[in-house]
Amino acid sequence: MKGVLLVLLVVAGSRGGQALGRGKGGRSTQLPPPPLPEGEHLPPERWFNQTLDHFAPTDNRTWQQRYFLNATFYKPGGPVLLLIGGEGPASPAWMVTAQPVQLAKKLHGYLLQLEHRFYGKSHPTKDASVENLAYLSSEQALADLATFTQAMKQHLGLTANKWIALGGSYPGSLAAWYRLKYPHLVHGAVATSAPILAQLNFKEYLEVVRDSLATVDEGCNVAISRAHRDLRNLLQERKGWSIINKEFRLCTPLDGHNRFDVANLFSVLAGNVEDVVQYNRDNRAFEGVKGTDITIDTVCEIMMNDTMGSYYIRYASLNSLLLDVAGEKCLDHTYSSMVKELKSVAWKEQCRAWLYQTCTEFGFYQTSDALHQPFGYEFPLQFFTGQCQDVFGSRFTEKVIRSGIQRTNTLYGGYDLKVTRVVFPNGAIDPWHALGVTTDLSSGATALFINGTAHCANMYPASPGDPTQLIQAREQILALIQQWLKE
Repeated sequence: MKGVLLVLLVVAGSRGGQALGRGKGGRSTQLPPPPLPEGEHLPPERWFNQTLDHFAPTDNRTWQQRYFLNATFYKPGGPVLLLIGGEGPASPAWMVTAQPVQLAKKLHGYLLQLEHRFYGKSHPTKDASVENLAYLSSEQALADLATFTQAMKQHLGLTANKWIALGGSYPGSLAAWYRLKYPHLVHGAVATSAPILAQLNFKEYLEVVRDSLATVDEGCNVAISRAHRDLRNLLQERKGWSIINKEFRLCTPLDGHNRFDVANLFSVLAGNVEDVVQYNRDNRAFEGVKGTDITIDTVCEIMMNDTMGSYYIRYASLNSLLLDVAGEKCLDHTYSSMVKELKSVAWKEQCRAWLYQTCTEFGFYQTSDALHQPFGYEFPLQFFTGQCQDVFGSRFTEKVIRSGIQRTNTLYGGYDLKVTRVVFPNGAIDPWHALGVTTDLSSGATALFINGTAHCANMYPASPGDPTQLIQAREQILALIQQWLKE
């Protein structure tokens, strides 16, 4: 869930406190895309006059939604490939490189990308207050796509063309749901790494992280478990707090009696490993992401290096490495600073919008409640659900969150999704596959489970080191789309 097609949330200033950003790219720092090859240029941003509330016929308010297009490879009669934006800024880099562009080349397609409302520069309201966030939902986003599709068909003269939706992570879910809800507008969909089941307690996330680490060496999990045990022991006395302050480069002194700060610290440190696993070897450097060379192997080499000293020292070394890569001096572990940042209604804080969607639609909280995982048990479900109330107000109770999740699964069907001409690629290393489609739903809803790959790997530019199954998956996706276009 950070990033156009995947979840790549960017944290300004000192890293930390991004409990909602678990597995959402909090580790990586987003930079401007690297220079393009000579003769290539990023497409200019364009603006579409979008409806504010698609479900209130008497409300005629509109706003400007950002989009990009690339017609370089289009030939009359070719398909329209619609890249769906997610919980981060739309990046024009995806319009000139990566697999969507390769599909456009091979299919002679017209490439469009629509930024998701409330993210990037697509601001439907003056700020992100709770009252205004009422217009943020997957339903509104799908209606945005439908309105945009209908308008572009007329504006670009693409009324007879077949449209294919593309998305990864949350936008992957939207791609599948767009095909479900608006089948007359979108002919097929590629729903990459898409969590299609909304779930409050996503404790399976850490179980997949555990299994993915074990593909390198089970000793890696043992070392992480012992590092957490060391931390718990250090928390028993103030002298230990000082050691944690120094070794983990905390921005402010740790109060070991503050259970919220302790939970947040454990959550953020676990997030170091989670983010590495989720994006392991994914070729994200093309869009300016730093630290893509840090892999599961890197984590395990550090954690299993006996010459580095105690297990917690190794864990601290991993934390320092990631801080340095991100260009950050210290780790902000305090719960209060996280809440303060998320309560800001200014547009600079886009993590607030995603937290709102988790509190009202999805859950997806990557808790420490699974019994057999190496990250301890210090950040349970209540740590995450409490953030909804602390950030948005007392009425956002766990009961309200559960009700929203139930409504989402009722709207879209959860695992009982009824769609045709949809393919669901998932990586075996990616923790999000636990909420995705990994076996065929039907003859028209195909699953591609790719061994050795992580989150949205099939959407990135090809790399010489791509495993055979990833190469084959990309070929299968192309073949499926070619087949759909004949139907």
